[in-house]
Amino acid sequence: MINCIKNANLEQKPGFLIIMAKKGNSSDGLAWREFGDGVKNNSAAFERPVEELPPEKQNLRVQATRAGRKGKTVTVITGFQAKPETLQALLKQLKTQCGTGGALKDSEIEIQGEHKQKLLEILTKMGYKAKISGG
Repeated sequence: MINCIKNANLEQKPGFLIIMAKKGNSSDGLAWREFGDGVKNNSAAFERPVEELPPEKQNLRVQATRAGRKGKTVTVITGFQAKPETLQALLKQLKTQCGTGGALKDSEIEIQGEHKQKLLEILTKMGYKAKISGG
C-alpha cells in the first residue's frame, strides 16, 4: 500500500480528490476516489437549498431601470426568497396582467416597460411586502 501511494499520481479538482495508481489489469488506472462519481461538472452537489418564505415575509423592491439594456426601460423586482418554479409561475402571472414580456434572471423578475406602480399594486394584493426603490 505504501508503495502504491508513493508511486500514485494525485489530481485535485474542485470537490474531488482523485488518487491514480498504476494497476496491472485496470483500464483507467483508478485506485481510489473521494467525492463524486467522476463527473467533471457536479454543481448540483454544491448548490444551497432555497428556503421558500411565504409572501408576507418577503421584502421586495420594484425598480425601473435602463442600465445595460440599450435604452429600453425594464421594471425589475428583487428580494425574492422562493424556488425557481414559484418565481416562474409568478412571472407568467405578472406578464399576463401587465400585457408585456419579461424574464427571470438570478431570482429577479424583469418586466419589459415601466410598470412600477401597477406591479406594486399587484404584488401588494398577492400579499407581498413591496416598495418602490430608485427614482
